[in-house]
Formats: sequence, C-alpha cells, structure tokens
Amino acid sequence: MSTSYTDDVRLAHVLADDADSLTMDRFRARDLRVSKKPDMTEVTDADEAVEEAIRRTLGRSRSRDVVQGEEFGVSGTGVRRWIIDPIDGTRNYLRGVPVWATLIALVDEDEVVASCVSAPALGRRWWASKDGGAWTGKSLMSARQCRVSHVDNLSDASLSYSSLTGWADIDKQEQFLALARRVWRTRAYGDFWSYMLLAEGAVDIATEPELAVWDVAALDVIVREAGGLFGGLDGSSGPWAGNALATNGHLHEDVMAFLGHFPDGPTTPTPEGSASVTELTSRRRPPGSPD
Repeated sequence: MSTSYTDDVRLAHVLADDADSLTMDRFRARDLRVSKKPDMTEVTDADEAVEEAIRRTLGRSRSRDVVQGEEFGVSGTGVRRWIIDPIDGTRNYLRGVPVWATLIALVDEDEVVASCVSAPALGRRWWASKDGGAWTGKSLMSARQCRVSHVDNLSDASLSYSSLTGWADIDKQEQFLALARRVWRTRAYGDFWSYMLLAEGAVDIATEPELAVWDVAALDVIVREAGGLFGGLDGSSGPWAGNALATNGHLHEDVMAFLGHFPDGPTTPTPEGSASVTELTSRRRPPGSPD
C-alpha cells in the first residue's frame, strides 16, 4: 500500500516560506556575518538562522522525526529524517549572486520521498513527492508539472556542472572534458540549479564529483519524479554516493561510460569499448532505468 506524503510537502512549503523570508532579508545586507567552518567552507548568519527556524518548526510539527542539517548536525531518532541545506550556494549568496536555494528533503527508510527547493531571489520553487510528480511554481495552487527531455544522443545533449577542479581531485578531469567535447552544449549553472533545469527538460545531464548528502537529497526525488535518473558515479541510486549524476534517463549509460567508476571492474570504462561498457552499465544501472 502506497503512502501519501501530501501533508509533508505542504509542511515543506511552510518551512520554505519561513526560509525565504529570512534569506531575502539578509541577502546583500551590508552587515551580513560570514565565518569559516572547520572544513574551511563559509557560513553566514542567514544559513544558521534558517536552519534554526526549520528545526523549531519541525520540533513542533514532526517531533518524532530526525533532523539532519548542514550547520547543526543530526538530532532525534527514527526512520523518517528531514535533511536540510539552509542555503545551497552560500558563496553565491555572500557575493550577491541570486543563484542559491533552501533545500528541504524528507527521507523515509533510506528513500527520499518528498522535497522542496526554494530559490526566492530567482522567484522559483520546485517540489515533488513519491508517486506524486514533480512540480514548479510559486505555490501549490499555481504550479506546472516538470518533465525531463527526450534527448537520446550525446551530440544533442546539454550538460550542466559546477566547476572543473573537483573532477581533477577525483582523477576524472580528462574523462569529464572528453564528455564535454562530445555533447552539444556545456554550461556551469551549478549547484541545485543544474538539477532543477534538468527536471524541467532544459538540461539533459547534470553532474558533480564531490557532494554532501544535504547538497543533493532534495534534488533526487524531483529529478526522479520528473522522469529522470539520479544516482552516484558508482552506479548506485539515490543521493548517498558523495557525488551525483542525473540525466533524463536516455543518456545515463552513455554518460556513465565516460564518468562511471565500478569497484569490481575497470576503473574508467572507455566510450569506445562499447561491449564492455554496456555490460558494466547494465549490471550497475539504478533501479527504474529504461531498457
């Protein structure tokens, strides 16, 4: 029997409304406070205020659920877990670039089942729930459904990414550049924006080499409910791999041939070796991949 997550999506919108108010109030503020975390990434007073506000609301509305946030860790126990990135794109935020968003995801027994991505400086919001479709609009009452593209050839595909440095860090820069040369178009839209454009059918491939779970949990279910595939470079499904590859589904195996890593096989399958690539990717395909 399927479970409806409609009430959770509605709550995610309430959380996003509160987050939008806080983030927009501090966006481009002259007195914005910025500090460094132990991993040397930046955090602003807005990041912290948003996560604290979301935790307070969830504490009242979903007291039995776990909350995992980028800024304040994990609290609670249970099978349902909210994963929060208060501001995805903090460096954009602190420099006054409007491409940033609050990411809110609900995980039920290790599957992302609902999420909301809110980018108030862009005037955009996206959300999805398991078996409920993926949507974009300004509110639940004013929305259109998201669907991925039908592009099925790399030479016609649009690829979005964040930066090149991460690919060098995992010894995949040459493979990524080879993929970039094969596709029709590349743009570094970056962060959440790449994956939301993919869900809308404006981009066909989105990928990043190094990510935390709060960076991608909310994106996963939106891409899947829009008809795409979301997983890791190891061929796993979901947002758990520490990296991400999302496609419209038609292109997933082709992209994995360039970027995939298979621990029990060749580390870097080559696109030219079509027989071995097909064997590897079919063995490791994420569940639900088209035949």
